[in-house]
Amino acid sequence: MKRGLFQSTAVTLIFWLCMSALTLLPVWWMFLVSVKSRADLFGKPSFLVDTAKMTWANYAEVLSNPSFQKYMINSLIIATSNAVLVSVLALLAAYAMSRFRLVGRDNIFFWVLTNRMAPPAVFLLPLFLMFTAVKIGDWSLFDSRIGLILLYCVFNLPFAFWLLQGIVDAIPKELDEAAYVDGASTFTVLRTVIFPLARPGLAVTGILTWVFAWNEYLFASTLTSVEARTITTGLAEFVTVTGTNWGQLAAVAMLTLAPAALVLALVQRHIVAGLTFGAVKG
Repeated sequence: MKRGLFQSTAVTLIFWLCMSALTLLPVWWMFLVSVKSRADLFGKPSFLVDTAKMTWANYAEVLSNPSFQKYMINSLIIATSNAVLVSVLALLAAYAMSRFRLVGRDNIFFWVLTNRMAPPAVFLLPLFLMFTAVKIGDWSLFDSRIGLILLYCVFNLPFAFWLLQGIVDAIPKELDEAAYVDGASTFTVLRTVIFPLARPGLAVTGILTWVFAWNEYLFASTLTSVEARTITTGLAEFVTVTGTNWGQLAAVAMLTLAPAALVLALVQRHIVAGLTFGAVKG
């Protein structure tokens, strides 16, 4: 019996190790390309690192590039601002839907989710026309950080609302009532009761929306030009009419991947706790 259980566990472990290797293989290959010189890139391919020919010149050139630094700062500001704004708005919406008797509650919830179901490319042309039309003096929504932050909120808010709805529903209403009896206001209930208990869910909501905004390419490439370009759109600059700089392109891709991977690694336990928080109501 024990031997059969051990064999089953070993097979499962080997299976998941193989799946992990297949998943990480493109990342490993991208890293290999990023540490090779232009001449070595067109040599004999290998999945092993040749330390004798390994070079960090691609990373040095990219990190010293002012455009790359600007794109990285833009992505950090846009993704972080979007994550904070979406988390706050989604928590307020989830609390209102859970605690107040709104007319057509189920229809509102379904309508919000449908905004996430449509393909993003459908909104590309009308959004482009709107962004170029909205101007205040010399300032325009087009090629602005604020424009991208608000736009990402439109697409990330339904997902965050759906995620937090079940978490807020799992918090007993008796806790709210007890706080109201003690003279607390709605804002105080949100701050002292709902926010602390929903913290794991808020953490996973903020993380996922941050990653979505960080990785977004379609709208960033269409609705920005110079000032608000993000790091994902900067990848296209290494593909030119004279050729593709594969080494620097791979280096930028690795640097783009690093912040998201680091954030997910640091808060992995919060993601698991947040996703399972509202699974079973007490």
